[in-house]
Amino acid sequence: MRRVNVAVVVLSVLLLVAVSYIGYSSYSDAKVQEQVAIYQSGAQVGYEQAVAQMFEQVGSCQQVPLRVGNESLNVVAVECLQRTGDGETVDG
Repeated sequence: MRRVNVAVVVLSVLLLVAVSYIGYSSYSDAKVQEQVAIYQSGAQVGYEQAVAQMFEQVGSCQQVPLRVGNESLNVVAVECLQRTGDGETVDG
């Protein structure tokens, strides 16, 4: 009878450890997913702000330098390059 009680206690402790580990693992995964969602949301807002700022500068006929890695490109609105009413071009 005593062996049965010891076995029940040992199995109960092992079950508690297993359930705790599974619960902690699920909690950790949920935290990581939450952090990834926050990061992605922040990145999206950053992209939107960058594009809005670029539109604002390009809309006022300013050149906007874009850089990706080692490559660079200047962006100018087509409307700024079109001829004005007196036949001159607008230099951004």
